[in-house]
Amino acid sequence: MGYQAAFWIGFHVLIAVLLSLDLGLFHRKGHVIKFREACLFSAFWIVVALLFNLFVYYSFGPDVALQFFTGYLIEKSLSVDNLFLFLIIFMHFRTPPLYQHKILFLGILGTLLFRISLILLGVSLIEHFHWMYYVFGAFLLASGIKFMLQKAKDDDLSKSALFRVLKKVLPVANEDGDGEFFVKRRGYWKVTTLFLTLLMIECTDIILALDSIPAIFAITTDPFIVYTSNVFAILGLRSLYFVLAASLKKMRYLKFGLAAILVFVGLKMLLANVVQISVPASLGVILLILSVTMLASLKLKKS
Repeated sequence: MGYQAAFWIGFHVLIAVLLSLDLGLFHRKGHVIKFREACLFSAFWIVVALLFNLFVYYSFGPDVALQFFTGYLIEKSLSVDNLFLFLIIFMHFRTPPLYQHKILFLGILGTLLFRISLILLGVSLIEHFHWMYYVFGAFLLASGIKFMLQKAKDDDLSKSALFRVLKKVLPVANEDGDGEFFVKRRGYWKVTTLFLTLLMIECTDIILALDSIPAIFAITTDPFIVYTSNVFAILGLRSLYFVLAASLKKMRYLKFGLAAILVFVGLKMLLANVVQISVPASLGVILLILSVTMLASLKLKKS
């Protein structure tokens, strides 16, 4: 299905307005995000996504609307893994809560630019080389199995190759610079730990996008639906972080649920010519996996 340029332009205007309101009105002054505020904004982004889903329904029909919703749910679920890494990064750099929203806001803006490029590349590859569909499926299956079997993440970021490279390449001042990314010390400009935190979060999200974006190709390869569902999932990620930050580590079975989703989507793509799994059936499986995961984690937490 082809979409007119007006839909792309209109969508980006909408996102620009929402982000301007977010940063220019609601978060104009830096402050610590409290739980109640985080819940309200998280609910706001979910409602906006659902309203856009309603627009898709009336503009393009129920099938496309279901594809959007399923894609949004997949991307929202898989992006939760980002929150674990955000928490580890903030803890490692001892980032004050006052600056965390600023870091996440700027990090997500950079991520959006990368994701549109990755989505268009992935769609183009599938359209011109159909066998790439199975390559993506095999990649997701392997990623899911690896994710399920891997041990708990190491909280010591100093051991990561990415952190060592950044520290080696950049002149780092071991301070947050009172919210600034660059400071001048002894006549030389240096980056603050706040800037290093931003780069770590940006790079981490880009790496994780390599798993999450191919997953939605099992539902649709329409670039407009893939991109818009990705964007709404990412935009709600900041508020969701502040909602779940205190309880993320207690969700012990969450990683198994996310891994199971990757395995399911990978198998769906690999077996596309053998078993046809409809979008409603895929949505049901994903909801079931998430429900079982959350209930198991809550039950474990109470026991």
